[in-house]
Amino acid sequence: MANTPQARKRIRRNARRNEINGNRVSRIRTFVKKVEAALAAGDKGAAAEALKAAQPELARGVAKGVLHKNMAARKFSRLTKRVSALG
Repeated sequence: MANTPQARKRIRRNARRNEINGNRVSRIRTFVKKVEAALAAGDKGAAAEALKAAQPELARGVAKGVLHKNMAARKFSRLTKRVSALG
C-alpha cells in the first residue's frame, strides 16, 4: 500500500489517466471499425470517407501517447491499401 502522500496522489492520478486513455483507445478502435465495416460491405466511397475520419484520430492517439507511432502508421497504411484496392 502507498505510504507517502505523493504515492497516494499518483495512484489517484493513474486511475484517472487510465480511464481517459482507455476512452481514447476505444474511440480510435471505433473509427477503425467503421472503415473495416465499409470495406466488408464493398462500399469504396464510404470506406474512403471513414478512412479520412480515422486518420486524424490515429494521429491524435500518437500525439497523446496512447498509441505507438509505428503501429498507427502501419494500421493507416494497411487500411489505405485495402481502400484503394477496392476499386
